[in-house]
Amino acid sequence: MRFIRSVLAGTAVVALAAGGVTALAVPASAAPNTTPQEVCGSGYRTVNSAPVGSYGTVYLTYNPTSGKNCVTTIRSNPGTALETGAWIYVDDTTEYAEDEGLFTSYAGPVSVYGKGHCVDWGGRIANVHVRVTGSNCASLKEHKVTTIR
Repeated sequence: MRFIRSVLAGTAVVALAAGGVTALAVPASAAPNTTPQEVCGSGYRTVNSAPVGSYGTVYLTYNPTSGKNCVTTIRSNPGTALETGAWIYVDDTTEYAEDEGLFTSYAGPVSVYGKGHCVDWGGRIANVHVRVTGSNCASLKEHKVTTIR
């Protein structure tokens, strides 16, 4: 009887320990911990985006009240710091903003005044670079390029 009780108690401890580990495990495809609006601000709405390989997405947002565009590159799976960047350029005005470095979740925000202007923008995560030119110009067609370096 004492042996059966010991085996049952041991099994219960192992089951609880396994359940605790399972409950604390993070799914492999955890959602990003932020949104473009959290990074750029509540007045911004997403007007364009481009995937950065399987690493994440670079977002172009716009605030109609201020006339500013904002770019942020957000990783799909935050974690170990990787080279991450976000940039935006307005050719007509030569306004440019960039944020580049080792980040665990996102790069940016970077913003410029862009009301009534086409914008070039992009981002990178690790060795995947995305560049979008002639973007958000009404009827003109934008050009997207993704390179792996």
